[in-house]
Amino acid sequence: MEKFYGTGVALVTPFDINGKVDNVALKKLVNYQIENGVDYLVVLGTTAETPTLSGDEQQDIVDFIIKINNKRLPVVLGIGNNNTAEVLKSIQKVNTNEIDAILSVSPYYNKPSQEGIYQHFKAIAEVSPLPVILYNVPPRTGSNMIPETVIRLANDFENIIGIKEAAGNFEQVLELIRTKPKDFLVISGEDKLALSLVMAGGAGVISVLGQGFPEQFSNMIRLGLQSKVNEAYDLFYKLSPVIDLIFEEGNPVGIKSLLNILQIGHKNVRLPLAEASDDLQQKLITFAEDFK
Repeated sequence: MEKFYGTGVALVTPFDINGKVDNVALKKLVNYQIENGVDYLVVLGTTAETPTLSGDEQQDIVDFIIKINNKRLPVVLGIGNNNTAEVLKSIQKVNTNEIDAILSVSPYYNKPSQEGIYQHFKAIAEVSPLPVILYNVPPRTGSNMIPETVIRLANDFENIIGIKEAAGNFEQVLELIRTKPKDFLVISGEDKLALSLVMAGGAGVISVLGQGFPEQFSNMIRLGLQSKVNEAYDLFYKLSPVIDLIFEEGNPVGIKSLLNILQIGHKNVRLPLAEASDDLQQKLITFAEDFK
């Protein structure tokens, strides 16, 4: 699955000043990624504010991105729910001619056991016509998918091809890389740890910041995959301050503010999120002005 090496970006959903999905900004955002070296697109992840989008809005966004992308980059579609039956229904509706893989988060709020997590993804793997990338993000889900469970799934189901790992525990990352099957992808879900994960043997990142600085971020990951350590870390240290900034008041609050500064969409978010404070916006403006 070489198409999922490198930098994927978890796209935001731009809203206009009236709070409606802004297709003009979305087109600009998608083209900005493609023209600046990103390797694949991730649609309807958490960064897209998917819980606040209606079913019709979600389908329209997917259709629109597919149209604009025009098969230029692989597309990964986020399909996650804490109701396993609903995930299975959604997967069966996917246009397999246009979507390359599914990204599915470990069930949130329910806090299932490791066996419950295994059975949830077993059910997904058995119905999915597409490759599945697991997504582990304990700060959002309330439970951690431990390496033993991940490796069990990887060994039992050929169509479970990787994991987006965002537990914030680098020892867990190293254990995944050490014990995974040869072709299983360990993908960073944390921009700050992405380069370190790649240098340790990971496959890349699904990034938030990457959509703001796609050329620089994707080059950093590419250099890491080529083991060009000094060049990769030179870019990392330039980008590092803004990684902290975009998550200071939650995601996608910070990245939307940055994209607004870069003239790619408004900074609007939907409740219960609140748009970036004046203080954060000024910090981001200062970074963008100084960034070379």
